[in-house]
Amino acid sequence: QVQLVESGGGLVQPGGSLRLSCVASTSSFSINTMGWYRQAPGKQREMVAVITSGDRTTYSDSVKGRFSISRDNPENTVYLHMNSLKSEDTAVYYCNLVRPQGYNYWGQGTQVTVSS
Repeated sequence: QVQLVESGGGLVQPGGSLRLSCVASTSSFSINTMGWYRQAPGKQREMVAVITSGDRTTYSDSVKGRFSISRDNPENTVYLHMNSLKSEDTAVYYCNLVRPQGYNYWGQGTQVTVSS
């Protein structure tokens, strides 16, 4: 069983920055696709950014140019660097791991609130 633990959320003013971290408890971290998703109140969970085992990245249009996903395989960690934050970025952010076989794992989520 894989456990994902997110950290780094909090309250930030519009235009500010945050870095989210997700540590995975797995011995084969580098072979997995990692992603960040978010869910705002009353809305469905949506993809924010994904990074493959080969470091290919995909971003939602709403965060392109502002957010950046990266991974540190020796540390079993994936990061989400968030810049120029907007109020509409307020949501619970979830870390996701997808095995090559297709198994899916989720973290417990971390709250990001963008407000003045």
